[in-house]
Amino acid sequence: MNDLIIIILLGIVEGVTEFLPVSSTGHLILAGALLGLPQADATFDIVIQLGAILAVVVLFWGRFMKVAQGLLARDPAAIRFTRNVLLGFLPSAVVGAIAYKSIKAVLEAPVIGPMVVAIALIVGGVLILVIERLAKTIKTRSVEDMPWRTALVIGVVQCLSMIPGVSRSGATIMGALTLGVDRETAAEYSFFLAIPTMLGATTLALYKGRFELGNAHLTAIAIGFVVSFLVALAVIRWFVSFVGKHGFAPFAWYRIIAGSIALIALLAH
Repeated sequence: MNDLIIIILLGIVEGVTEFLPVSSTGHLILAGALLGLPQADATFDIVIQLGAILAVVVLFWGRFMKVAQGLLARDPAAIRFTRNVLLGFLPSAVVGAIAYKSIKAVLEAPVIGPMVVAIALIVGGVLILVIERLAKTIKTRSVEDMPWRTALVIGVVQCLSMIPGVSRSGATIMGALTLGVDRETAAEYSFFLAIPTMLGATTLALYKGRFELGNAHLTAIAIGFVVSFLVALAVIRWFVSFVGKHGFAPFAWYRIIAGSIALIALLAH
């Protein structure tokens, strides 16, 4: 298959799955393992996610500008918003910096990586169904009103997403629901938390892989970045509307089915 087509396909996969609780990194790994595509390296997988993150900045630009203006005016709501995003990011920043080499090794393992993803998809799907059924009490309806302890605990839960297939957005959203955050706010918080989280992950990946980045590699990353950005623009608004009406169960069943099919296919190889 043509290299350009492969890069575009991976960019589409990233843009569609980054903000859905189905694991974008896991899908990139499975795309390489099951579709016969050359497996993208960990640096490519991480950096093109920044394209999807840019979509959040564009779509919520007004909200971010309002927060920035509020910070200058020392508005309490703006301060709480910023505090909660930074507290949610802090645990993954610490753990990610420590565990980077181990995470990269799993992402690039040709056999272990896809198997871990398949199992994590299934287990994560079951957990989403359980949490959706049990988490009924709503205490928080906006990021600004979220207690600082809630933000910090969600940040700790987000660290589970370093296991390929768990899903960063899935871990964040399910952690938020468990702590009494309503669905729409949980989804929005996962978007906002993605910005510092993926900026940090991308910076670390580029720094660690700086000696491996040739012109061809950088071109591939740039194309994947643009494709994932454009696709994510369409996915984000649809996602918030969808979960407000239908919840997260459809994604849970998708995870279970996709993970089971992937696991069977991998074991059959």
